[in-house]
Amino acid sequence: MVSTAAYGTWPSPIDAALTAAHDGRPEFVGAVGDEVWWTEPRPAEGGRRALVRRRADGSTLSVLPEPWNPRSRVIEYGGVPWAGAPREEGGPLVVFVHFADQRLYACEPDGPGGPWPLTPVSEVGGGLRWVDPHLDLERGEVWCVLEEFTGESPTDVRRVIAAVPLDGSAAEDRDAVRELTDGQHRFVTGPKISPDGRRAAWIAWDHPRMPWDGTVAMTADVTGDGVLTGARPVAGGTDESVVQVEWGRDGSLLFVSDADGWWELRRIGPGAVAGEAGPADRLCTGRNEEFGGPLWRIGLRWFHLLDNGLIAVIHGRGTTALGVLDPETGELVDAVGPWTSWAETLAVQDTRVIGIAASPTTSYEVVELDTATGHTRTIGVPHQDVVDPAYCPEPSIRTFTGPAGREIHAHVYPPRHPDRTGPDGELPPYVIWAHGGPTGRDPLVLDLEIAYFTSRGIGVAEVNYGGSTGYGRAYRERLRGQWGVVDVEDCAAVALELAEEGSADRERLAIRGGSAGGWTAAASLTQTDVYACGTISYPILDLEGWATGETHDFESQYLESLVGPYAEVPERYRERSPVNRTQELTAPFVLLQGLDDPICPPVQCERFLTAIEGRGVPHAYLGFEGEGHGFRRADTVRRALEAELSLYAQTFGLQRPDVPTLELKK
Repeated sequence: MVSTAAYGTWPSPIDAALTAAHDGRPEFVGAVGDEVWWTEPRPAEGGRRALVRRRADGSTLSVLPEPWNPRSRVIEYGGVPWAGAPREEGGPLVVFVHFADQRLYACEPDGPGGPWPLTPVSEVGGGLRWVDPHLDLERGEVWCVLEEFTGESPTDVRRVIAAVPLDGSAAEDRDAVRELTDGQHRFVTGPKISPDGRRAAWIAWDHPRMPWDGTVAMTADVTGDGVLTGARPVAGGTDESVVQVEWGRDGSLLFVSDADGWWELRRIGPGAVAGEAGPADRLCTGRNEEFGGPLWRIGLRWFHLLDNGLIAVIHGRGTTALGVLDPETGELVDAVGPWTSWAETLAVQDTRVIGIAASPTTSYEVVELDTATGHTRTIGVPHQDVVDPAYCPEPSIRTFTGPAGREIHAHVYPPRHPDRTGPDGELPPYVIWAHGGPTGRDPLVLDLEIAYFTSRGIGVAEVNYGGSTGYGRAYRERLRGQWGVVDVEDCAAVALELAEEGSADRERLAIRGGSAGGWTAAASLTQTDVYACGTISYPILDLEGWATGETHDFESQYLESLVGPYAEVPERYRERSPVNRTQELTAPFVLLQGLDDPICPPVQCERFLTAIEGRGVPHAYLGFEGEGHGFRRADTVRRALEAELSLYAQTFGLQRPDVPTLELKK
């Protein structure tokens, strides 16, 4: 029997503890001989990542016990933290970055001993960090990116490609690490070695560009003793973003570039790689889709070559699919299955392609496509219905109209419950979700955090506002110089259109976001009267502070494109910052912050709270020890969700005895 109850008051089996226990997703899949390996989250184990191997017989086990945590902090967002290779004797060898000390370790999972260190600890600044490793067993080395701090400031840092001996001789000796590049570029990815071992390729870029603005594909010759010589750019530029490079079997170089407005797959022949003139061929044209994405982490992968010459590709517009591309004909055939979002990671074993994917009804799983048969199957982290699927929302892909008639892409998740409905004439409250980045995108996938609200009668709308990826470079560049304007306008346009069409209650709209989404939430509360309240998580609140030393190196000049050169438009930084607009803030809010966050540090929240003292605005501030940028511990995720729901309950006048009451100060 379906009964009537006010929106927002419905009972739900999806509590905050259940949601927190399933927070996170598997990442960084790789093939190690006839095994498949990946990392996956452990929220109940302090939020660490586990390295998991799937044996040929289908059994899975964790490679590393607690407290080992394969996760890199290079550019703070990290990247691929492990690499493995089979050996004729002794089982596979794996190298990985341990989060706690950022040292590179080696391990023989089938051997008697535990991991041993390969790199030393540095006491300077943030120390020595490593990412995107590539094993070279013949040379007895692992080649990877080295991030080395040269002083105490977050921007006192250099990055090079380096070779680390596998025998442990560099564990206490920095001089035993061979530097393969000269540090001429501020940022680099790990090297890809050609099949004949004679060339290397990588991606590089410099401030003030971000990797989605302009990067170059670099190549160099590899000498017999493992030295890189003759480094030179072969693709990319200041206004072209190359996000992945790989070698073809014939010595050609394949790469993803957005030179024509979309990230597309291209190829340079062996002659052009060697320095001869020659164009880059586009391998799949005219689709107006993305075959790449923003390089937020080092070593992301959107395509992978198969031994038969075909190419596995992740592509799409807004959503993504796994396809198999014939580079000679341009024919592209997609894998069969329900998945609408594929993570930026791929591995290949013979005719099989392995990736990580999710859908609106399934969580992220490790999925295998056999290109010989077209058959797909889940081989790791299989989705399990932890609650009746009837409590999970059914999203719709929407395109809204913003200022000047511009398109705004969004996913709308109406309230859904198997035996509750709202009273006649009542409209549900809605929360607008602003994603982080801001150069990012909300994927169309099952998310228990969304279901936590929709199963209680509160709708959610994820807004992929102007500046989001997945819709071409022009859509992405709507935010250039307009951060705090376009994102705020687009979120408001979606909220108001939902209200005008009769889907949402105009008086019960909220906004929430983390990181750059926290900025958009705070800017929205201080610039508009659209929202009754908001949830602001690990945000940017003071552009001047963030632009003058209050963040890490990777994003230290990000605002040059998002807002404008600080030296030229300092007033724009002041005028848009929520910390300077608190006189316009009247809506209640909750502020959630990791106290160990190096990207959006707590000082930004503290300055904002000082600015609203005595203003009488109801608010709460929750700081979480041991959490950085984004929450990973189960208890933190639980407390944050309960605080958010309590804020909405108090603001919207809802009875929610299932969560602790959040104390709102004035």
